[in-house]
Amino acid sequence: METTFEYLRHFGPALAERILATYPPLQSTKDPVAPSLEDLLRKPLPAQALAITGTAKYLRKAKAARIVAECGAGKTLMALGATHVLSEGRPSTTLVMCPSHITHKWAREVLLTIPRAHAFLIEDMRNGGDPGRPHGVCEVKLKNGKTVYEGKRLTLSDMRRMGRREWRKRFPWPTVFITGKDRGKLSYFWDHVFLKPKSGPNLGGVVNPDSGLAVLDSEMEKLTALDFRDKVKVSEVLTPAPGGATRFSALWQADRTRIQRMAPIEFVGRYMRGWFDFAIADELHQLAGDTAQGNGLGVLGRAARRLIALTGTLMGGYADDLFNIFYRMEPQAMVREGFAYGGQGRRDFQEQYGVLETIEKVEETDNACSRATKKTVRVLRKPGASPLLFGKFLMNTTAFLSLEDISDNLPRYDESVISVDMDDALQQAYEQLEEEIRSAMNAHRGNKSLMSILLNTLLLYPDHPYGFDQIWARAFDPETKEYVKFLVTEPQNLTREALYAKERALIADVKEELRQGRRCQVYATYTGEKDVTLRLEAVLRQEGIRVAVLRSSVPTDKREDWYDRQLKAGVEVVICHPKLVETGLDLLAFPTLYFYETGYSLHTLRQASRRSWRIGQRFPVRVKFVTYSGTMQETCLRLMGKKMLVALMMEGKFSGEGLQALDTDEDLMSAMARELVEKAGVGESADAAWRELDRERQKIQPRPANVEPEPEEELEPVLELPTLPAPQPVPMTFGIHLMEPPSAAKKGKKTKVWPTATEANAQLSLFD
Repeated sequence: METTFEYLRHFGPALAERILATYPPLQSTKDPVAPSLEDLLRKPLPAQALAITGTAKYLRKAKAARIVAECGAGKTLMALGATHVLSEGRPSTTLVMCPSHITHKWAREVLLTIPRAHAFLIEDMRNGGDPGRPHGVCEVKLKNGKTVYEGKRLTLSDMRRMGRREWRKRFPWPTVFITGKDRGKLSYFWDHVFLKPKSGPNLGGVVNPDSGLAVLDSEMEKLTALDFRDKVKVSEVLTPAPGGATRFSALWQADRTRIQRMAPIEFVGRYMRGWFDFAIADELHQLAGDTAQGNGLGVLGRAARRLIALTGTLMGGYADDLFNIFYRMEPQAMVREGFAYGGQGRRDFQEQYGVLETIEKVEETDNACSRATKKTVRVLRKPGASPLLFGKFLMNTTAFLSLEDISDNLPRYDESVISVDMDDALQQAYEQLEEEIRSAMNAHRGNKSLMSILLNTLLLYPDHPYGFDQIWARAFDPETKEYVKFLVTEPQNLTREALYAKERALIADVKEELRQGRRCQVYATYTGEKDVTLRLEAVLRQEGIRVAVLRSSVPTDKREDWYDRQLKAGVEVVICHPKLVETGLDLLAFPTLYFYETGYSLHTLRQASRRSWRIGQRFPVRVKFVTYSGTMQETCLRLMGKKMLVALMMEGKFSGEGLQALDTDEDLMSAMARELVEKAGVGESADAAWRELDRERQKIQPRPANVEPEPEEELEPVLELPTLPAPQPVPMTFGIHLMEPPSAAKKGKKTKVWPTATEANAQLSLFD
């Protein structure tokens, strides 16, 4: 055995047995699931029931837990199921923070899942407003599969005055409050506050209303009204007289001429601490930044007694992506490890658990009478994370679930590459363009802006070979010490009336799918000045295909209704940018998905490719990547396939290519530029990379037979999540990584724990 991959493939089963014996899971596949799951209106699948029970067991003694599951695996159901199990039939209150465009979807899931549940949407917290729109806290109910505003109307202030005890008397059933994370942060508008003296020594400057003294800057110069033009809050710390107290003086206040409102999440954090039994944070990876939405995650932890966070992609590639998440969910653990909150702690975290690259540049300089060397050092963070990060912070707090774990209840899923040879005229024009761009990049190595412009040109040109002007770029001239423009190339403009090879291949394949009664979703990433979606709409319409294009102008919370209207109108193909359907949409009515263009984001590609392969899908799902062979499009797709193998490895699905690719930590654009300049990867096809990915998937989970359901008279649009069938006993080879928390919570009334295959005191953390 020469590689780590071969070693793990050979000794993997023995290692797995030893790990499970040493560190037994809190909930294994042999343990019974929580009995109260039988009360749910929708029965979870076996894998989901296992995750729910493990999460509930862990939260009996811990404050927060995470569920990391692929989109379509039922994260919403698992989170609601965990709260239902923990409440043990008692009335409970749950606060959910999710993207605003799926608040109604969350409400629908609540009403379809938890018996006797009532759902409320927290729209805003304000005075006045349009009387035709809902405001405050509004109850929603389910009618004909849609959520409608009906029932109680109240405010967060009313709930605060009631208190937990009074609320339970009035609402003796499970209540779930849902707020959008971007709406929940909206607070009042503000304006600067200062006085302008009309005489005296401060004439022409500004005076602090609290102290009556001039406002000074860091250099002890007096500020004027012109210094307050920028929309940046200014404040002072007033030095007290002897024996007095230091005071904070804000030189800003709420603007009474604008909307009078307060951020709902801020109100909950200030005045409703511990009011809720449970809190759920959806799309956790979007709450990792130092933003108002990210701070909302910390507010949820203070407002509720138990916190559950959900995400499909926990990590963005860098170890410090998780720093804020850990600090907001498990601050005691971070303090115990010696990390301070803030920039220095984040750097220490990245240094210990991530990858840092130190670039040292030494230049010789001539002084007046001697020679010297000038050294500059730059420290850059790089993609990657230490395995210790998983063991210390994730294994004992997180339940992992993939679609492969429930694939016995899903139809077949296939990914394939349609590689098309270019027409002669297009190939000659592309080869000339590629050669000129290669020469420019060789002459200006390291120019990132040039790299981005030229690579995007090579990706776009084959799909839109007309409407191009001269392409100029900027480069730094060391003699003049300025940036100068230079001409890179002038692409040849071909006719727009011709139907090109890739378009013909797409049309032929779409017609075959439609003949089988399968609607199609087409993704394209270039939607700006050279709009490829507009071109695809035109060529498909010419073939008599009913097409609709989803634009970003459609509000996020209206896109599900938009799809519903298109389906009722008889649309067969929908075209859009993949980011427009990245979260919150179930495209069950479109079992065939085409990536006409992929873009650079692996996260977006993974999310968009699974929009149709979800619980409730009845047809086999086919994902097809259409590309021109021998072009930068094929290079990009091939590299995306390799990065996907790495992603599978990080999720515990080992592959040889994935382990080897961990050493190559460059980003996708840099890899494409290197291949273009060095002509690396010549002869390698994207199809081969994705076939290898398909083989790895089959090793993890055997593929079911490709059986189409019986054709119906007319395929009805399926947008609402249907009732799930009763779970069937199926063999499962996975486990939940949740383990007993390192320290027990405060002692209280003992609650009965479901039987487990191991003793309670045998639950160990990996690294104590």
